[in-house]
Order: sequence, then structure tokens, then C-alpha cells
Amino acid sequence: METSKNIEKQVENTVKESVKKVVKIFFFVLLGIGIAFLVGYVVMYLWNWLMPYLFGLPTVGYWQALGILLLSKIIFGFGGGGGSHDKRKKSRKKEFFKNRCRPMRRDFTEWEHYDAFWKEEGELAYKNFVNRLKKEQNEEGSQP
Repeated sequence: METSKNIEKQVENTVKESVKKVVKIFFFVLLGIGIAFLVGYVVMYLWNWLMPYLFGLPTVGYWQALGILLLSKIIFGFGGGGGSHDKRKKSRKKEFFKNRCRPMRRDFTEWEHYDAFWKEEGELAYKNFVNRLKKEQNEEGSQP
């Protein structure tokens, strides 16, 4: 008897939850349709208020305003940014380029001694190199 009551309560709770979900879905569908109509009306109102005055364009009706809105969304995007998905995508892209450039990176810690080296040995080594090049060019020019 008691298991029968438990089963009845479980079924009753399942039905209640299902009805709640259906009501919520229905409400949000109605809300979405209402917002779409409201946005269409706002676009129509703004177009008819600004465009004829600023650019000499004709006024539009409600359905034309919705068409303009849809066309602008197709051209300029639906603006679905700002979610956690974008953060993951950015971090993956950052990691990709970090790993991609790793073989090309050099260790520049030794370059802090470059100025001291150039002052002590660099100028003399460069002059020796230039003299050696001149000698090689002279030898090549003098050979038949």
C-alpha cells in the first residue's frame, strides 16, 4: 500500500514538473513573439521619424520595418557575443599561437652583455672582418 502511494506521488510530481516546463516554454514563446512585435514597431517608428527628415527616404510599414531589421541582422550579425564560449575560444587561440611560435623564440637573456662586448671586442673584430673582406676582394681582382 505504501509503495503504491510513493509511486502515485512520484507520478504526480513528474506531471507537475512537466506541466511547469510546458507553461514556462509557452510563456517564453509568447514573450519572444511580443518582444519581436515591439522591436518591429520601434524600428518602424524610428525609421519614420528620422529617415524621411534626414535622408528624404519614404516611410515604411510594420512588415517593412521587420524586414529592414532582419536584413540588418543578417548583414551585421546577430550579436551573440560575451558568453563563456568566447572566453574558451580566445584562450584556445592564445594557446595555439603561443605553442606555434615556440620554435622561433630565442633566449635573449644573453643580450644584456652585448654593449659591453661591443665596447671591448666588437669594434676591433668588425675592423678585422672588413680588412679580411678587402684582402679577399683584392686577391680575386688580381688573379687572372
